[in-house]
Amino acid sequence: MGPYYDMSELPIVVYKNGKPIVYDGNRRVVLAKIKLGFVIADNLTCELPDVPSELPCNVCSEDVALSSVYRKHVKLRNSWDALERDIFANKYLKEPKSAFLKFDEGTGGFISKNPEMNQGFVRKEVLTENLLSQMGFEFDGDKLFTRHSDEEVRVLLDNVLEKIKAKEIWTRGEYRGKPLDVLDQRVKDIINSNKNRELRAYTPASEKKGDSTEKKSKDEDHTRKTRITKPSKIEYFGEKLILKPGDVNNLYSDILALSNVIRGGKVVFSSCAYGLLRMSLRLLCETASKELGYSDIKEYINKYYPAAKKTLSQDIRTFLSSNNVTGDSLTQLMHTGAHNYISSTSADQALCISIILGAMLKISHGRSK
Repeated sequence: MGPYYDMSELPIVVYKNGKPIVYDGNRRVVLAKIKLGFVIADNLTCELPDVPSELPCNVCSEDVALSSVYRKHVKLRNSWDALERDIFANKYLKEPKSAFLKFDEGTGGFISKNPEMNQGFVRKEVLTENLLSQMGFEFDGDKLFTRHSDEEVRVLLDNVLEKIKAKEIWTRGEYRGKPLDVLDQRVKDIINSNKNRELRAYTPASEKKGDSTEKKSKDEDHTRKTRITKPSKIEYFGEKLILKPGDVNNLYSDILALSNVIRGGKVVFSSCAYGLLRMSLRLLCETASKELGYSDIKEYINKYYPAAKKTLSQDIRTFLSSNNVTGDSLTQLMHTGAHNYISSTSADQALCISIILGAMLKISHGRSK
């Protein structure tokens, strides 16, 4: 909360069945409860500002609360990315799913796994229903259909991502509003040759029965020169870390223990459990950043990512790259992980983030043996 509790920004509260539910300002209220002794937080080392025993709140109906939260985060602060806005609007404001959201769901997370795709201009100018139709994709309700084979879909999407990363598809330049003109000729040929092909329901590879990283590795061993690491065999943070005593080490130890429980197989968890791990990794990164005097995690990542990446094997680098965990994407992935949205529940991506974060912590907070 900083050095003082900001009274100018009121938590938004709705009474449901006689119980007050905080719709916005949850973290402020929890910290206030800790400060006042209503909630016990073991091993809390940070200083909390003074908080009044009675907090002024914006108490309203659920409809008003949801509209206020949406207005605050979308229209005023613009603090949510494009996909978060669409998820909130559909889930809570009961708006129909946008083509952007349906395409992410239909492709198994192509947008949410690639932060470069999760931008307002991509939603408004690239992955629109009209342009998707021109690319050979259609919707029947929420279900995605395509005119292409699975391999052609992969080539097409990879090319779109590549062009956006290189800013050849961008908000400026001669191809503004004409993103299909920028695609490679081989991709244009795929689109043109299949434009009269019959539509078929598209199922992402990750959702197909019997599909797994281990199975793919066995099937493709004869064509690969680099062994593909099996995610299930990789420890969280890549290895056991020996860190300096303090909050960073405590958080690291707790997250490692939590990951072992979630991944251990003795207790069945939903995919949302990986959202919890993502939130924890974001908190760990923030704590490490603040200890070193950085005002934002981006500064910490920019400082330590390049050296950390060099310590990883080529096999691990390939694993990170395949899950789009890069120096350019890591900051956005950390921010996305602060919210329990669909984009935060990829087990492999959470593991990749922990590996590179572990390598950075080893440099910034490592203790000499």
